[in-house]
Amino acid sequence: MTKAIPLSLTSDEIEMLVDALEADLEGYVEAAKEARGNGNREDVTTFTEAATRIQTLMTKLQDLVEEE
Repeated sequence: MTKAIPLSLTSDEIEMLVDALEADLEGYVEAAKEARGNGNREDVTTFTEAATRIQTLMTKLQDLVEEE
């Protein structure tokens, strides 16, 4: 199980993290498309899973900023 780590961030810092995650997400989405085009199902699964996890984290962080 993953350990939760308490962390204090400003809304600006969270927005910076979200921006960085968006760039990372775009890379994984593009990699999944390329893998799909190459017929590499294993990579499609890996990249899609990574993109989904990043999207989930981004949503969680964005929700924190909206609560303020």
